Amino acid sequence: MLTAALYSLQTEASNCRTQLSYELLDPSSRYYLLLYKQMSTSPWYDHIVKFGSGNSSSSPMAFLHILFVGLIVLVSAAANINAAENSNGGNNQVAAVFVFGDSLVDTGNNNYIPTIAKSNFPPYGRDFPGKRPTGRFSNGRGVSDFIAEILGVKELLPPYLDPNLELQQLLTGVCFASSGAGYDPRTSKLASAIPITSQLNMMKEYIRKMNATVGEERVKEITSRSAYMIFMGSNDVTNIYPVVKALYSEDSYTDLMINLATDFFQKLHAIGARRIGLLNLPPTGCAPALRVLTGGGERACSESLNRRIRLFNSKLSSAVDKMNQELPGAKFVLFDVYSPVLSLVQNPAPYGFEEVARGCCGTGNIETAGLCVLPGTCTDATKYLFWDSFHPTETASRILAYQALSPNLSKFF
Repeated sequence: MLTAALYSLQTEASNCRTQLSYELLDPSSRYYLLLYKQMSTSPWYDHIVKFGSGNSSSSPMAFLHILFVGLIVLVSAAANINAAENSNGGNNQVAAVFVFGDSLVDTGNNNYIPTIAKSNFPPYGRDFPGKRPTGRFSNGRGVSDFIAEILGVKELLPPYLDPNLELQQLLTGVCFASSGAGYDPRTSKLASAIPITSQLNMMKEYIRKMNATVGEERVKEITSRSAYMIFMGSNDVTNIYPVVKALYSEDSYTDLMINLATDFFQKLHAIGARRIGLLNLPPTGCAPALRVLTGGGERACSESLNRRIRLFNSKLSSAVDKMNQELPGAKFVLFDVYSPVLSLVQNPAPYGFEEVARGCCGTGNIETAGLCVLPGTCTDATKYLFWDSFHPTETASRILAYQALSPNLSKFF
């Protein structure tokens, strides 16, 4: 019965893919396609199919545990995605996706600026379609891509600075994020990244260019039905605060971050953004590099950094409530990244991860960017939570994107 159900789901998704492009699918078909894709790319999919067909050597209890966790993840995500679709006529209500932030969501903008914060070389992109490095700090697709997929727009979100973008790619959204960026301008300056103010200016430039290409009315229609997602702040609390802590307490520095962040959100609202999604910060103190540098012989997570992050996240939540009250027509939605990532760190086995304290590339200790070219990169990144010493693998990015967005996605509509 289980195998038959999976086969039926696979057939439905396959038919959708062969008959219509993803963007043209009706909400029901899109829902089944997303559900199947998440299931078929999950580490426990093969276990379920093998057990259902009687070819698994796994014990019944092990299978039930895998199935239970897998169904909880899928049913939760599916129910919330479906609720969001039904609340206002389907995911086709999102015309385009625009992402702002740092390396956790940069899809390649840093390829086109002078900075050492680049990842447009092997082994980055090893598992990306075409097996090519793109500037994503990942072995494959990144968080931005899965956000665009979940919102039903497209499967790859291109970087705005790519000079080869076609009109349709531009009209359905782009990524403005820059690896190394932060809310604090000192953060972006340290990494020679594109600061958040310049990312906003790129959005304004995008609007001007599109006005000249397809007309103001169409651009207004697109931007008013778009989703604007911001994922930023980890570099501020990780890289800059230790340098300036003589000038700030943790409380005053996170206040500064919130003031800079809300100023950006308000300016984004002023140019027409209405659906604005804010992803809170992950427990960066559990990234491999932080474990090596501060975790001692046990490679423990940095609790001091995670405490700072929780403080910022709490203030961000309050800021979201305030902006929803004060800004007309706004739909500011907070998406929790911290909890899903911490869950993956503390209980990785149900998700198929075998290593959470080391990255896949190089030795897995402190390698990121140029250091990832060192020998020793793992052969199977799906078993790793982290691709390099700071950034998640494609598998982890998919899980955290679905788990972060699905509980509150319906609030966009």
